[in-house]
Amino acid sequence: MPGITGKIKWPKTKMFIPGHILIHIVFWVAVWFFYVYFFSYNSDDRAYVMWFSSLLMPVTIINTYFTVNRLIPRYLLKKEYLRFILYNFYVFVITSYLIAVIIYSFLFFFLGFDVTAMPPMSKNFFFILILVYIVVGIVSSVSILKNNFDTVSQNRELQNKILSARLQLKEQELNYLRSQIHPHFLFNTLNTIYGLALEKSRQTPGVILRLSSLLDYILYRVNNPEVSLKEEIKHVKEYIELEKIRFEDNLTINFRSDNIPGHTAIAPMILIPLVENAFKHGGNKKGELNIDIDIRMYGSCLDFIIANSFMQESGKAGNRGIGIENTRKRLEYNYENNFSLEREIKENTYIVNLSIYNLKRIENE
Repeated sequence: MPGITGKIKWPKTKMFIPGHILIHIVFWVAVWFFYVYFFSYNSDDRAYVMWFSSLLMPVTIINTYFTVNRLIPRYLLKKEYLRFILYNFYVFVITSYLIAVIIYSFLFFFLGFDVTAMPPMSKNFFFILILVYIVVGIVSSVSILKNNFDTVSQNRELQNKILSARLQLKEQELNYLRSQIHPHFLFNTLNTIYGLALEKSRQTPGVILRLSSLLDYILYRVNNPEVSLKEEIKHVKEYIELEKIRFEDNLTINFRSDNIPGHTAIAPMILIPLVENAFKHGGNKKGELNIDIDIRMYGSCLDFIIANSFMQESGKAGNRGIGIENTRKRLEYNYENNFSLEREIKENTYIVNLSIYNLKRIENE
Protein backbone atom coordinates (compact mmCIF):
# COMPACT_ATOMS: atom_id res chain seq x y z
CA MET A 1 0.00 0.00 0.00
CA PRO A 2 1.38 3.44 -0.87
CA GLY A 3 2.65 5.45 2.04
CA ILE A 4 0.96 8.65 3.17
CA THR A 5 3.28 11.60 2.80
CA GLY A 6 3.14 15.33 3.38
CA LYS A 7 3.15 17.67 6.32
CA ILE A 8 0.50 17.48 8.99
CA LYS A 9 -2.07 20.21 8.41
CA TRP A 10 -3.13 21.75 11.65
CA PRO A 11 -6.90 22.19 11.79
CA LYS A 12 -8.09 25.76 11.63
CA THR A 13 -9.69 26.90 14.82
CA LYS A 14 -13.46 26.58 14.81
CA MET A 15 -13.88 28.79 17.84
CA PHE A 16 -13.99 32.07 15.96
CA ILE A 17 -16.53 31.58 13.19
CA PRO A 18 -19.89 33.30 12.57
CA GLY A 19 -21.85 30.29 13.81
CA HIS A 20 -20.46 30.90 17.31
CA ILE A 21 -20.99 34.65 17.39
CA LEU A 22 -23.44 34.38 20.31
CA ILE A 23 -20.79 32.66 22.42
CA HIS A 24 -18.35 35.45 21.55
CA ILE A 25 -20.81 38.14 22.54
CA VAL A 26 -21.54 36.46 25.88
CA PHE A 27 -17.81 35.98 26.52
CA TRP A 28 -16.88 39.60 25.81
CA VAL A 29 -19.78 40.91 27.87
CA ALA A 30 -18.44 38.80 30.73
CA VAL A 31 -14.95 40.28 30.18
CA TRP A 32 -16.43 43.78 30.25
CA PHE A 33 -18.07 43.08 33.63
CA PHE A 34 -14.77 41.61 34.76
CA TYR A 35 -13.02 44.90 33.93
CA VAL A 36 -15.74 46.99 35.54
CA TYR A 37 -15.51 44.93 38.72
CA PHE A 38 -11.75 45.43 39.11
CA PHE A 39 -11.61 49.07 38.12
CA SER A 40 -14.46 49.87 40.53
CA TYR A 41 -12.28 48.91 43.47
CA ASN A 42 -12.15 51.90 45.90
CA SER A 43 -13.96 54.12 43.38
CA ASP A 44 -17.49 55.56 43.22
CA ASP A 45 -17.11 57.06 39.73
CA ARG A 46 -19.22 54.48 37.89
CA ALA A 47 -19.38 56.46 34.67
CA TYR A 48 -15.59 56.76 34.45
CA VAL A 49 -15.09 53.04 35.18
CA MET A 50 -17.67 51.93 32.59
CA TRP A 51 -16.28 54.16 29.85
CA PHE A 52 -12.70 53.20 30.69
CA SER A 53 -13.59 49.49 30.60
CA SER A 54 -15.47 49.96 27.33
CA LEU A 55 -12.54 51.68 25.63
CA LEU A 56 -10.16 49.01 26.88
CA MET A 57 -12.31 46.28 25.32
CA PRO A 58 -11.31 46.90 21.63
CA VAL A 59 -7.63 46.67 22.58
CA THR A 60 -8.25 43.37 24.35
CA ILE A 61 -10.45 41.96 21.56
CA ILE A 62 -8.05 42.88 18.74
CA ASN A 63 -5.06 41.51 20.64
CA THR A 64 -6.92 38.27 21.43
CA TYR A 65 -8.23 37.61 17.92
CA PHE A 66 -4.92 38.49 16.29
CA THR A 67 -3.02 36.19 18.63
CA VAL A 68 -5.45 33.29 18.32
CA ASN A 69 -6.26 33.53 14.60
CA ARG A 70 -2.88 34.61 13.24
CA LEU A 71 0.08 34.16 15.55
CA ILE A 72 -0.81 30.78 17.07
CA PRO A 73 -1.83 28.86 13.89
CA ARG A 74 0.72 30.53 11.61
CA TYR A 75 3.78 30.38 13.86
CA LEU A 76 3.30 28.55 17.16
CA LEU A 77 1.56 25.45 15.80
CA LYS A 78 4.07 25.28 12.96
CA LYS A 79 6.89 25.47 15.51
CA GLU A 80 8.27 28.75 14.19
CA TYR A 81 8.96 29.88 17.73
CA LEU A 82 11.33 32.78 16.98
CA ARG A 83 8.79 34.47 14.71
CA PHE A 84 6.04 33.79 17.23
CA ILE A 85 8.05 35.48 19.99
CA LEU A 86 9.06 38.37 17.71
CA TYR A 87 5.52 39.16 16.54
CA ASN A 88 4.18 38.75 20.06
CA PHE A 89 6.71 41.35 21.16
CA TYR A 90 5.42 43.73 18.47
CA VAL A 91 1.85 43.16 19.63
CA PHE A 92 2.93 43.69 23.24
CA VAL A 93 4.53 47.04 22.36
CA ILE A 94 1.47 48.22 20.43
CA THR A 95 -0.88 47.06 23.20
CA SER A 96 1.22 48.86 25.83
CA TYR A 97 1.17 52.04 23.73
CA LEU A 98 -2.63 51.92 23.30
CA ILE A 99 -3.19 51.32 27.02
CA ALA A 100 -0.97 54.31 27.85
CA VAL A 101 -2.92 56.44 25.34
CA ILE A 102 -6.23 55.38 26.94
CA ILE A 103 -4.99 56.17 30.44
CA TYR A 104 -3.72 59.66 29.55
CA SER A 105 -6.72 60.41 27.33
CA PHE A 106 -9.15 59.70 30.16
CA LEU A 107 -6.98 61.64 32.56
CA PHE A 108 -7.04 64.66 30.23
CA PHE A 109 -10.62 64.63 28.91
CA PHE A 110 -12.49 63.29 31.94
CA LEU A 111 -10.48 64.53 34.91
CA GLY A 112 -8.51 67.51 33.68
CA PHE A 113 -5.22 65.92 34.76
CA ASP A 114 -6.48 65.45 38.32
CA VAL A 115 -4.65 62.21 39.09
CA THR A 116 -6.15 61.98 42.58
CA ALA A 117 -9.64 61.64 41.06
CA MET A 118 -8.69 58.54 39.01
CA PRO A 119 -9.91 55.18 40.29
CA PRO A 120 -6.84 53.51 41.81
CA MET A 121 -6.84 50.46 39.58
CA SER A 122 -7.29 52.43 36.35
CA LYS A 123 -4.07 54.42 36.78
CA ASN A 124 -1.85 51.38 37.35
CA PHE A 125 -0.40 50.76 33.87
CA PHE A 126 1.16 47.36 34.65
CA PHE A 127 -1.98 46.10 36.35
CA ILE A 128 -4.07 47.01 33.28
CA LEU A 129 -1.53 45.34 30.96
CA ILE A 130 -1.58 42.16 33.07
CA LEU A 131 -5.39 42.21 33.09
CA VAL A 132 -5.51 42.41 29.27
CA TYR A 133 -3.01 39.58 28.88
CA ILE A 134 -4.87 37.40 31.37
CA VAL A 135 -7.81 37.48 28.96
CA VAL A 136 -5.55 36.91 25.94
CA GLY A 137 -3.80 34.04 27.72
CA ILE A 138 -7.03 32.30 28.75
CA VAL A 139 -8.49 32.44 25.23
CA SER A 140 -5.17 31.40 23.65
CA SER A 141 -4.88 28.40 25.98
CA VAL A 142 -8.40 27.28 25.15
CA SER A 143 -7.64 27.68 21.43
CA ILE A 144 -4.40 25.65 21.64
CA LEU A 145 -6.11 22.88 23.63
CA LYS A 146 -8.94 22.76 21.12
CA ASN A 147 -6.49 22.62 18.21
CA ASN A 148 -4.59 19.80 19.91
CA PHE A 149 -7.81 17.91 20.56
CA ASP A 150 -8.95 18.36 16.94
CA THR A 151 -5.53 17.24 15.68
CA VAL A 152 -5.55 14.13 17.88
CA SER A 153 -9.09 13.32 16.75
CA GLN A 154 -8.20 13.76 13.08
CA ASN A 155 -5.04 11.68 13.44
CA ARG A 156 -6.98 8.93 15.19
CA GLU A 157 -9.63 9.01 12.48
CA LEU A 158 -6.93 8.93 9.80
CA GLN A 159 -5.19 6.00 11.50
CA ASN A 160 -8.49 4.13 11.68
CA LYS A 161 -9.08 4.76 7.97
CA ILE A 162 -5.55 3.60 7.12
CA LEU A 163 -5.98 0.48 9.26
CA SER A 164 -9.36 -0.25 7.69
CA ALA A 165 -7.92 0.23 4.19
CA ARG A 166 -4.99 -2.04 4.98
CA LEU A 167 -7.29 -4.72 6.37
CA GLN A 168 -9.48 -4.52 3.28
CA LEU A 169 -6.45 -4.66 1.02
CA LYS A 170 -5.06 -7.58 2.98
CA GLU A 171 -8.36 -9.44 2.74
CA GLN A 172 -8.64 -8.75 -0.99
CA GLU A 173 -5.11 -9.94 -1.65
CA LEU A 174 -5.60 -13.02 0.51
CA ASN A 175 -8.77 -13.86 -1.41
CA TYR A 176 -6.89 -13.37 -4.67
CA LEU A 177 -4.03 -15.59 -3.52
CA ARG A 178 -6.48 -18.24 -2.37
CA SER A 179 -8.27 -18.12 -5.73
CA GLN A 180 -4.98 -18.95 -7.48
CA ILE A 181 -4.51 -22.19 -5.56
CA HIS A 182 -6.89 -24.74 -7.00
CA PRO A 183 -8.00 -24.11 -10.64
CA HIS A 184 -5.27 -26.34 -12.12
CA PHE A 185 -5.92 -29.12 -9.62
CA LEU A 186 -9.70 -28.92 -10.09
CA PHE A 187 -9.37 -29.08 -13.88
CA ASN A 188 -7.13 -32.17 -13.71
CA THR A 189 -9.34 -33.91 -11.14
CA LEU A 190 -12.50 -33.35 -13.15
CA ASN A 191 -10.72 -34.76 -16.19
CA THR A 192 -9.77 -37.80 -14.09
CA ILE A 193 -13.36 -38.26 -12.92
CA TYR A 194 -14.55 -37.90 -16.52
CA GLY A 195 -12.14 -40.64 -17.61
CA LEU A 196 -13.21 -42.90 -14.74
CA ALA A 197 -16.87 -42.31 -15.60
CA LEU A 198 -16.24 -43.30 -19.21
CA GLU A 199 -14.60 -46.50 -17.99
CA LYS A 200 -17.45 -47.02 -15.51
CA SER A 201 -14.82 -47.48 -12.83
CA ARG A 202 -15.84 -48.42 -9.30
CA GLN A 203 -13.44 -45.73 -8.06
CA THR A 204 -15.65 -42.94 -9.42
CA PRO A 205 -17.92 -42.49 -6.32
CA GLY A 206 -14.91 -42.49 -3.97
CA VAL A 207 -13.07 -39.92 -6.08
CA ILE A 208 -16.14 -37.67 -6.19
CA LEU A 209 -16.53 -37.97 -2.40
CA ARG A 210 -12.88 -37.02 -1.80
CA LEU A 211 -13.17 -34.12 -4.24
CA SER A 212 -16.36 -32.93 -2.52
CA SER A 213 -14.67 -32.99 0.89
CA LEU A 214 -11.62 -31.16 -0.42
CA LEU A 215 -13.69 -28.53 -2.23
CA ASP A 216 -15.71 -27.94 0.94
CA TYR A 217 -12.45 -27.26 2.75
CA ILE A 218 -11.04 -25.05 -0.02
CA LEU A 219 -14.18 -23.00 -0.63
CA TYR A 220 -15.56 -22.62 2.89
CA ARG A 221 -13.10 -23.50 5.65
CA VAL A 222 -10.44 -21.40 3.94
CA ASN A 223 -12.34 -18.29 5.05
CA ASN A 224 -11.60 -19.13 8.69
CA PRO A 225 -8.50 -17.41 10.05
CA GLU A 226 -7.24 -20.69 11.53
CA VAL A 227 -7.94 -24.40 11.33
CA SER A 228 -6.56 -27.45 13.07
CA LEU A 229 -3.19 -28.58 11.72
CA LYS A 230 -4.57 -32.12 11.72
CA GLU A 231 -7.43 -30.97 9.49
CA GLU A 232 -5.01 -29.31 7.08
CA ILE A 233 -2.94 -32.53 6.93
CA LYS A 234 -6.11 -34.59 6.44
CA HIS A 235 -6.98 -32.60 3.32
CA VAL A 236 -3.39 -32.79 2.11
CA LYS A 237 -3.81 -36.58 2.21
CA GLU A 238 -7.13 -36.34 0.35
CA TYR A 239 -5.44 -34.23 -2.29
CA ILE A 240 -2.66 -36.81 -2.64
CA GLU A 241 -5.18 -39.65 -2.97
CA LEU A 242 -6.88 -37.82 -5.84
CA GLU A 243 -3.56 -37.24 -7.56
CA LYS A 244 -2.63 -40.93 -7.12
CA ILE A 245 -5.61 -41.88 -9.25
CA ARG A 246 -4.53 -39.51 -12.00
CA PHE A 247 -0.84 -40.55 -12.00
CA GLU A 248 -1.62 -44.26 -11.50
CA ASP A 249 1.66 -46.25 -11.56
CA ASN A 250 3.78 -43.21 -12.46
CA LEU A 251 3.71 -41.85 -8.90
CA THR A 252 5.88 -42.84 -5.95
CA ILE A 253 5.11 -40.93 -2.78
CA ASN A 254 6.38 -41.16 0.80
CA PHE A 255 4.28 -39.31 3.36
CA ARG A 256 5.21 -38.93 7.05
CA SER A 257 3.26 -36.96 9.63
CA ASP A 258 3.73 -38.57 13.02
CA ASN A 259 2.71 -37.24 16.44
CA ILE A 260 0.83 -34.16 15.18
CA PRO A 261 -1.06 -32.66 18.16
CA GLY A 262 -4.75 -31.97 17.65
CA HIS A 263 -4.68 -28.61 19.43
CA THR A 264 -2.27 -26.86 17.03
CA ALA A 265 -3.78 -24.13 14.83
CA ILE A 266 -2.59 -23.06 11.38
CA ALA A 267 -3.83 -20.74 8.64
CA PRO A 268 -5.84 -22.81 6.14
CA MET A 269 -4.44 -23.73 2.73
CA ILE A 270 -0.81 -23.14 3.72
CA LEU A 271 0.47 -26.64 3.01
CA ILE A 272 -1.77 -27.76 0.14
CA PRO A 273 -0.39 -25.25 -2.43
CA LEU A 274 3.14 -26.55 -1.82
CA VAL A 275 1.96 -30.10 -2.42
CA GLU A 276 0.02 -29.02 -5.50
CA ASN A 277 3.14 -27.28 -6.78
CA ALA A 278 5.10 -30.54 -6.55
CA PHE A 279 2.50 -32.42 -8.58
CA LYS A 280 2.11 -29.61 -11.08
CA HIS A 281 5.81 -29.15 -11.92
CA GLY A 282 7.33 -32.50 -10.93
CA GLY A 283 8.36 -35.40 -13.13
CA ASN A 284 11.36 -36.96 -14.85
CA LYS A 285 12.39 -38.11 -18.29
CA LYS A 286 10.36 -41.29 -17.93
CA GLY A 287 7.23 -39.39 -16.98
CA GLU A 288 7.46 -40.62 -13.41
CA LEU A 289 7.07 -38.48 -10.30
CA ASN A 290 8.71 -39.10 -6.93
CA ILE A 291 7.55 -37.06 -3.93
CA ASP A 292 8.70 -37.16 -0.31
CA ILE A 293 6.71 -35.26 2.33
CA ASP A 294 7.80 -35.00 5.96
CA ILE A 295 5.70 -33.10 8.53
CA ARG A 296 6.98 -32.78 12.10
CA MET A 297 6.19 -30.70 15.18
CA TYR A 298 8.81 -29.56 17.69
CA GLY A 299 6.93 -27.92 20.51
CA SER A 300 5.10 -25.03 18.85
CA CYS A 301 7.26 -25.16 15.72
CA LEU A 302 6.14 -26.85 12.49
CA ASP A 303 8.63 -28.28 10.00
CA PHE A 304 7.26 -29.15 6.58
CA ILE A 305 9.63 -30.58 3.95
CA ILE A 306 8.53 -31.62 0.47
CA ALA A 307 10.90 -32.89 -2.22
CA ASN A 308 9.96 -33.92 -5.74
CA SER A 309 11.78 -35.06 -8.85
CA PHE A 310 11.81 -32.76 -11.85
CA MET A 311 13.55 -32.35 -15.17
CA GLN A 312 16.01 -29.52 -14.59
CA GLU A 313 16.76 -29.00 -18.26
CA SER A 314 13.07 -28.49 -19.04
CA GLY A 315 13.09 -25.09 -17.38
CA LYS A 316 10.17 -25.97 -15.12
CA ALA A 317 12.06 -24.85 -12.04
CA GLY A 318 11.96 -21.31 -13.24
CA ASN A 319 8.16 -21.44 -13.56
CA ARG A 320 7.63 -22.71 -10.04
CA GLY A 321 8.14 -19.32 -8.44
CA ILE A 322 4.54 -18.03 -8.66
CA GLY A 323 3.01 -20.68 -6.40
CA ILE A 324 5.85 -20.44 -3.90
CA GLU A 325 5.69 -16.64 -3.84
CA ASN A 326 1.92 -16.67 -3.34
CA THR A 327 2.44 -18.96 -0.36
CA ARG A 328 5.20 -16.68 0.93
CA LYS A 329 2.83 -13.69 0.80
CA ARG A 330 0.17 -15.56 2.74
CA LEU A 331 2.79 -16.56 5.31
CA GLU A 332 3.89 -12.92 5.65
CA TYR A 333 0.29 -11.84 6.24
CA ASN A 334 -0.41 -14.57 8.80
CA TYR A 335 2.95 -15.09 10.52
CA GLU A 336 5.08 -12.03 9.69
CA ASN A 337 8.59 -12.85 10.97
CA ASN A 338 7.65 -16.18 12.54
CA PHE A 339 8.41 -18.38 9.54
CA SER A 340 11.09 -19.39 7.07
CA LEU A 341 10.49 -20.68 3.54
CA GLU A 342 13.51 -22.04 1.70
CA ARG A 343 13.91 -23.93 -1.55
CA GLU A 344 16.85 -25.67 -3.17
CA ILE A 345 17.72 -28.03 -6.01
CA LYS A 346 19.79 -31.18 -5.52
CA GLU A 347 20.39 -33.59 -8.40
CA ASN A 348 17.07 -33.09 -10.22
CA THR A 349 15.21 -32.89 -6.92
CA TYR A 350 13.32 -29.74 -5.96
CA ILE A 351 13.12 -29.27 -2.18
CA VAL A 352 10.94 -26.83 -0.25
CA ASN A 353 11.46 -26.44 3.49
CA LEU A 354 8.82 -24.52 5.44
CA SER A 355 9.14 -23.78 9.16
CA ILE A 356 6.49 -21.89 11.16
CA TYR A 357 7.31 -20.86 14.72
CA ASN A 358 5.12 -20.17 17.73
CA LEU A 359 1.96 -21.74 16.36
CA LYS A 360 -1.10 -21.04 18.49
CA ARG A 361 -3.22 -23.57 20.27
CA ILE A 362 -6.86 -24.10 19.40
CA GLU A 363 -8.99 -23.29 22.42
CA ASN A 364 -11.55 -25.80 23.69
CA GLU A 365 -9.87 -28.53 21.64
